[in-house]
Amino acid sequence: MLRRSAQRFPKKPAVIFRGPDKRETLTYSELDARSNKFANALLGLGLPKGTKVSMLSRNLLEYAEVFFGVARTGYILNNVSILYAPPELAWTLNKSDTEVLIFDSALADKVAAITETCPQISHYIVIGQTDALDATPLGSFIQNSPTTEPDVPLDERDPFCMTYTGGTTGRPKGVLASHRARDITAHTVMVEEAIEPRDVVAIVTPLFHVAALNIMFQPAILAGATTVFITPWSAENFINAVEAENITATFMVPTQANTLATWPGLDSNKLASWTKLSVAGAPMPNWVQTELLTRLPQLRLTQIYGQSEVGVIAALPWYFLPEKLGSVGRQPYNVDVAVFRADGSPAAVGEMGEVASRGDNLMLGYYNEPEQTADFFKLGGGWGLTGDIGVVDADGFITLIDRAKDMLISGGENVYPKEIEDVIYQLTEVAECAVFGIPDEKWGEVPAAYLLLKPGHTLSEDIVIEQCAAKLARLKRPRLVKFVESFPKTPIGKIQKNLLKEPYWQNRKKI
Repeated sequence: MLRRSAQRFPKKPAVIFRGPDKRETLTYSELDARSNKFANALLGLGLPKGTKVSMLSRNLLEYAEVFFGVARTGYILNNVSILYAPPELAWTLNKSDTEVLIFDSALADKVAAITETCPQISHYIVIGQTDALDATPLGSFIQNSPTTEPDVPLDERDPFCMTYTGGTTGRPKGVLASHRARDITAHTVMVEEAIEPRDVVAIVTPLFHVAALNIMFQPAILAGATTVFITPWSAENFINAVEAENITATFMVPTQANTLATWPGLDSNKLASWTKLSVAGAPMPNWVQTELLTRLPQLRLTQIYGQSEVGVIAALPWYFLPEKLGSVGRQPYNVDVAVFRADGSPAAVGEMGEVASRGDNLMLGYYNEPEQTADFFKLGGGWGLTGDIGVVDADGFITLIDRAKDMLISGGENVYPKEIEDVIYQLTEVAECAVFGIPDEKWGEVPAAYLLLKPGHTLSEDIVIEQCAAKLARLKRPRLVKFVESFPKTPIGKIQKNLLKEPYWQNRKKI
């Protein structure tokens, strides 16, 4: 991807970094050359094919050259969350069998805290400078390496990269994907989101997650577009960047879209160049889409649905709104998607079942997790199960009901939290909500609702209960309503319901 775009657009900016106090640019030819230098330097370490190389960094220019550089070596790039505390970081590095760690100097103290507990790491490479531990500066590491493409035999089905799942239900799992799988996803996104060479694409979510790295940055490079790393994200930084760089497209998680939709300083004139927005990562309330499109009528919004394990498996382009509002879209041109009953047979139109995908887009498996990998592929026939409950309509559009693991059983009846959340979102004061099961002596478990209100709005528990009572069966009405100032979230904006549930289920067995 990078080599071909560098041949087509050698002098064009490939990556622009916009930080708090500096702006830097790499052209396509420079990024291609630096990626080769990094690849050759890595190969000079003499490590065997399949060696795990971990990247721990903010969205810096160097992330781009490390990403494409490792891809040219036959090694496997493990993208690590910068939000991890030292014990979580050590666990992930050990679990992934990391031998080389490239890290951002701003995170040097975290790295210094784990060196003794990660004895298998033989090489530390720092972006910038640090006195916290003995590490080779990246500039020195690649200084004497050639810019020629390394001569390494690679197959498209070789392992390419690994990301650890967000951990909304427990310990993260390492999703190991092939070159082919990420290539398929890049083509999916380029087509479904209409990314083209003329675009200037903002990267505003962490590159250590597939949402930014594989579902926005990689397709942009494939198309030959210019990318802009906005570090750190804020509504103000984004608005200023759009105006300064003439940004045309971006991916956001619902939390970011929510922030913009309610941002008092949103000036449509400053955002005039911005015409393409894709959203995924967590279900987005319908009001956010409606509000954004009202305030920015030039914006064409595409909702996408996917996972680290399967890439992008559904897209809802702007021209199906508002007719299909609430759906996550239908399968793209290059992957298979279907809904299955519990017995493995295809669900009928309008019938609930588990969403599954089949094709070269699927992961190779969870790294060193054979049982969980087998569970993912248990349907057979090449299908991988997403863990999401959904229904498909007569036009092939999928509406998600809930995560299978989030379903609660109250008095023997299945209750899907998303159904309750959708009713609560009809209250215009609500910005975000999370519904989950808490223990109950009579019913086993009952729904609880946590709500975050829009700035300057108030709401009472009684009104929430009345809203649910008017629109839902008795067993679906929340028995507990709590107003919160924030939610614990994964890096791509998924509310970590496991952390909300934990205090209620301590020392208790979930029925």
